[in-house]
Amino acid sequence: MVKLSVILYLSIAMALLFLISHSPKPHSSDHNHPRRHVHRRLKIRSNFTSLSSGGGDKKREHQHEPVAFDPLVADIERHREDKEWESVYFEQHHKEFAEVEAQGHEPQPEWEDFMDAEDYLNDEERFNVTNRLIMLFPKIDSKPKDGFVSEEELTEWNFRQTQSEVLHRTQREMEVHDKNRDGFVSFAEYEPPRWTRSSDGNISGYDMGWWKEEHFNASDMDGDGLLNITEFNDFLHPADTENPKLLQWLCKEEIRERDTDKDGKVNFNEFFHGLFDLVRNYDEHVDNYSKHFDDSAEASAKTLFAELDKDGDGLFSETELLPIIGKLHPSERYYAKQQADYTISQADNDKDGRLSLAEMIENPYAFYSTIFSDEEDYDYHDELR
Repeated sequence: MVKLSVILYLSIAMALLFLISHSPKPHSSDHNHPRRHVHRRLKIRSNFTSLSSGGGDKKREHQHEPVAFDPLVADIERHREDKEWESVYFEQHHKEFAEVEAQGHEPQPEWEDFMDAEDYLNDEERFNVTNRLIMLFPKIDSKPKDGFVSEEELTEWNFRQTQSEVLHRTQREMEVHDKNRDGFVSFAEYEPPRWTRSSDGNISGYDMGWWKEEHFNASDMDGDGLLNITEFNDFLHPADTENPKLLQWLCKEEIRERDTDKDGKVNFNEFFHGLFDLVRNYDEHVDNYSKHFDDSAEASAKTLFAELDKDGDGLFSETELLPIIGKLHPSERYYAKQQADYTISQADNDKDGRLSLAEMIENPYAFYSTIFSDEEDYDYHDELR
């Protein structure tokens, strides 16, 4: 069965390549035959966040960047990001070395310095989008291998790419905080990001408990006082954890932030004027409540509030908030699904809710759009067809 699938993929790919290579090329001077495809130049993004803002900054949750569809593109992006990160790290933590280098030391260039990433991506001989899609298609079409990419398969693919990127950044952060190089981070070793500090260098009166010892201890799943790479990753990205202690802490912090009357719980008014809009933004089923009520969104909020208020006391406790914590802090899998849904909507020509290899090749920039720069002018690149 596997051999048959491979033969099928190769046969389709060869047929598509033949049709593409023998299709008439548009000419910019031929006004009677407009260009079939006008595309932006592929451009490497920079998702670099300086050390001063912190790798797991809570503020970044609302500035989520799509993950690169192609692992090769992701590697190039990470390499460029690492070089930026290293530069900032030395400037902030090893000023003596930075000063020596600035005084005339000229480092030996690496091979990557000779290669402009954008030129690489736009060079047919080195990076051909059609060939990349043909190679990646059978890796995405996995459960089941039926010659189509479903929303679930594309979500899983995006999620795996995100996991690799997040773990890479966590490992980089761990190198900074693991002062004794034992493979663990203690709370004493951890330095909170600069945005948590006031002008005098002390921890500011930030309302939430992020980057504080309670957050650290909740991330310490085995209770040994140290965070291994998995626990440290959860510490930086609590929205994606499966650690019940950390999820409970996350609920507690939401209660603390929304509890305006400081009674330790969230009443309906605090829920409606703080949490409900967030839940509604990330949960389609909440909008369905509105269809049953003509008066206002408040009626929808009351219905959801009553559903979650298990003991009926009119207040949300930490435990009662747990079922919707994933809506207040969307996970990477949520964003992976959003990206998959959008991509399919752009490339699904026959609107059957799934993608064939032919559809992916016909709409390559639906998959590589995450590396577009919105400021770039449209350019024609026939080599990427």
